[in-house]
Amino acid sequence: MAAEGRLDLPMVGERLSLREQVAHALRAALITGEMRPGVVYSAPVLAAQFGVSATPVREAMLDLAKEGLVEAVRNKGFRVTELSDRDLDELTEIRQLIEVPTVARLADISRAEEFERLRPIAEEIVAASERGDLLAYVDADLRFHVELLTLSGNAHLVSVVRDLRNRARLYGLSQLSERGALADSAREHLALLDALKSGDGKAVGQIMGEHIGHVRGIWAEH
Repeated sequence: MAAEGRLDLPMVGERLSLREQVAHALRAALITGEMRPGVVYSAPVLAAQFGVSATPVREAMLDLAKEGLVEAVRNKGFRVTELSDRDLDELTEIRQLIEVPTVARLADISRAEEFERLRPIAEEIVAASERGDLLAYVDADLRFHVELLTLSGNAHLVSVVRDLRNRARLYGLSQLSERGALADSAREHLALLDALKSGDGKAVGQIMGEHIGHVRGIWAEH
């Protein structure tokens, strides 16, 4: 049994690491539009492209399936999930209902130090948008919004919003980046922090509502 333990533990660790690397690469392909909605992708074919076995690719795809980004197609592989305009409108509406009032209630001059700790992430978002690094943009954007909502003290709310954001991935980012318009959306994070620090809940709600609306506009560009 001891021998089995020595064999199993390194294998699990190594596989998980590879699984995460593959999932990261697949997310990048989804964000840039290289992987298209409706297309079925075979784990063995992708594995050959990555130069790895099919197992970590299947595991990574299952992780993406849990997030609603892909769906399993029996005996074929995985299909990138398609979202209709109605799906996008509904997801946007839910985010507006949850995030706008929650973030607006956070506005408080006495919490300025907490908001200021998020500024480096907001600046990361702007920098990523300016250099056209879409994966870094999405990663920093998610961290910013999750950490901001965490300040509400409601862990369940944070989990729900994270799931919504995963399902409604940012369509059209590459086109927006090419036009140089992505930085405008990125800078809204800095304006949001300034409003939060000033304690202006009304301004915070307005900025947050417009920001989520702009994201829907990004999808419409796709």
